[in-house]
Amino acid sequence: MSKYPDNIVFNYEENEFDAYKKEYPTSTTSQNFTIDVIDKSLPHECIKHFETQIKELQEKYRKIKEEYEWTELIYKADYRFKPNVGSVYHLYKKNDTTNFLSIIEPDSWKKVHLGSFRLLSYGKWMKI
Repeated sequence: MSKYPDNIVFNYEENEFDAYKKEYPTSTTSQNFTIDVIDKSLPHECIKHFETQIKELQEKYRKIKEEYEWTELIYKADYRFKPNVGSVYHLYKKNDTTNFLSIIEPDSWKKVHLGSFRLLSYGKWMKI
């Protein structure tokens, strides 16, 4: 087995010339190279994108929570009729701490009006 000069890249274990497989220059006439420093911090645009998405999700969560709380308040209120889907009802505060649901408009009497709501087909109440 002959030994090649030092300037020749030969892999004796695999018995082949493997200069083309190297990640670095293997010849004195090769082009100089430098190690690139890669900036792995998030770019400003990317950070703004995620911040915007987080704000949108927080706002959506707030709206869902508010809808849930109003719906729960109405289902806990006192009413002695079956509400029709699509109809508008009004939530009032009784003299004590309980609430009641009515079809009577808020300007027709002097009760504490908490809000007007429409019953949706899947049982959720939408505030009007």
